Amino acid sequence: MALPLTPPILPMLATSVASVPAQPDGGPAWDYEPKWDGFRTIVYRDGDDVRLDSRNAKPMQRYFPEVVEAVRAALPERCVVDGEIVVARPGAGRARLDFEMLSQRIHPAASRVTMLAETVPASLVVFDVLALDDEDLSGRPLAERLAALDGLGLTGPQVFATPRTADVAVARAWFEQFEGAGLDGVVAKALDGTYQPNRRGWLKVKHARTADVVLAGYRLHKASTEETPLLGSLLLGLYDDGGQLQFVGVAASFPAARRAALVTELAGLVVEPGSPGHAAHPWADWQDPAVADGVAGERRPGAQSRWSAGKDLSFTPLRVERVLEVGYDHMEGTRFRHTAQLKRWRPDREPASCTYAQLEEPVGYDLAEILPGAPGTA
Repeated sequence: MALPLTPPILPMLATSVASVPAQPDGGPAWDYEPKWDGFRTIVYRDGDDVRLDSRNAKPMQRYFPEVVEAVRAALPERCVVDGEIVVARPGAGRARLDFEMLSQRIHPAASRVTMLAETVPASLVVFDVLALDDEDLSGRPLAERLAALDGLGLTGPQVFATPRTADVAVARAWFEQFEGAGLDGVVAKALDGTYQPNRRGWLKVKHARTADVVLAGYRLHKASTEETPLLGSLLLGLYDDGGQLQFVGVAASFPAARRAALVTELAGLVVEPGSPGHAAHPWADWQDPAVADGVAGERRPGAQSRWSAGKDLSFTPLRVERVLEVGYDHMEGTRFRHTAQLKRWRPDREPASCTYAQLEEPVGYDLAEILPGAPGTA
């Protein structure tokens, strides 16, 4: 590729803040954008040559051939842009983003990639222009880069320019409304800012919620030893309408001293292999691929996947007696989208009371209002 910017370029990042910032008095103005829940992507195009780089600068074009073709059809002959690859799915009259379906696209089998590209095509949402023709725009103010983006006329049906606003009231409304379409929050960017690869120069606001969940097991940390066992993550569950304890995710990110203390604290709850309690554990069948992969609505920890291949996903089962409160941002289907954070133990709660009914339901919003005509929104 003969472009003014040479791959790989690591994307510019954002720092988390508690609320959408107001426009400053007399200072640099903010540009507000939705925070997309997809695969961050730097796109390079030089004629027919297209490269799609992940957040970690790993080429992804083999997994998204339909996006490569859409880039050739919609973007200028020579450019570098920053954006997000997303997948939409219809449901209950409203389309929304589907990260689980998007994740399935990272697959080693070319036949499966081709099938998914045809049946569940992805879209590209562009929010920055880093280079155009022979010009490196990354050192220019964001306002100039956005003007270049506006000049590209990206209105779909598969490559879009992200919605933007300078009105903080609109941005705060987006924060509440767009979650119903599967979006992740709001990003604020200084209009006078340059593009800073791999630096947190933007601000992001994400949803913060709590839930009471059941503790059903734990995994050991990779630094754990026989002499000094260290807890890596707590395995969390919620009861569904049929009384089945579904695996909803993990709580992790503990200091080293806390990891050791948790192993000691939970020792009395450990269910020993071969004991009657082991066979009765709600996730005793975790190694059965049918339930571990979520067939028939069952969720278990432990299934190997394209993300976890080669990892030891075994866990230490615990008697289902403890309840804890965790912080989370949002759900992806029936699971926490990201790692949850332990807030506190809840000795006042019974495990059976921890159901999906407690979870806040986002306000419904149709993704087709944001990405009109995108695959999966009809």
